[in-house]
Amino acid sequence: MAYLPGVGRELVKAAMTAPFLERNEEKALAVAWKEQGDRGALHKLAAAHMRLVIALAARFRHYGLPLADLVQEGHVGLLEAAARFAPERDVRFSTYASWWIRASIQDYVLRNWSIVRGGTSSSQKALFFNLRRLRAKLARAPQASAAGDAFQAIANAIGVSRSDVEMMNARLAGSDISLNSQLIDDDASGSAERMDFLVDNQPLPDEIVEETVDSDRRARWLADALAVLSERELRIVRERRLNENLVTLESLGDRLGISKERVRQIESRALGKLRRALTRIQNDPAGP
Repeated sequence: MAYLPGVGRELVKAAMTAPFLERNEEKALAVAWKEQGDRGALHKLAAAHMRLVIALAARFRHYGLPLADLVQEGHVGLLEAAARFAPERDVRFSTYASWWIRASIQDYVLRNWSIVRGGTSSSQKALFFNLRRLRAKLARAPQASAAGDAFQAIANAIGVSRSDVEMMNARLAGSDISLNSQLIDDDASGSAERMDFLVDNQPLPDEIVEETVDSDRRARWLADALAVLSERELRIVRERRLNENLVTLESLGDRLGISKERVRQIESRALGKLRRALTRIQNDPAGP
């Protein structure tokens, strides 16, 4: 195994010089660790398979993450495999450990490739890690088709929707950009940042507070003004002006046993009284 940038030479050297284990020796080490908790046996078992960890980690280099971190996560998967391995089964440890190493590295890539959390379902993981390969395979095919058909072919192969493929393709095509990054790449002080051009249509905090205070004040003014109305005037104003489901003059007249014209007259008089009461309350220096 050649030296890999980002991985210490000593680690690679140790992995390359670690002896291969025969099946019986491998099983004996696994039994010693599982049944006796022999840490020396665990160390020998893990050291003999570090070359496998490095080889699997190298396959994920194109995601832009430090190779040393990928190897470290793969080592975590290796130790997890050692803890779960059943020596009594007729399976080589490397075959069993490969799944755990790959799964640990994939989880690390999904957590750290982007600050935006990707899908965690098995189908979304398969789409994330196989999209580039399937897209390249379709591009090399003699019957290579349009992009839209390629997306559908990938969706059918992985078992996801075409929209999921299109979304993942867009995510893999771009990269994270900080909102605090400068639009002009220089060291000039006061350069505009991307954050400066984000538009928020929501009201400012002081506007929200002002509107809340004004709403409470208006509610108190209206409650005080309604107190000047008679019982029948108050009912007509509520039914005709203040309720969500407003009633007609005719239906309200039927309820009160008067004509709709009489309802209109009472309503008009009550509104006049309200206007005068509200004007008086607003102009009263000692008012609310």
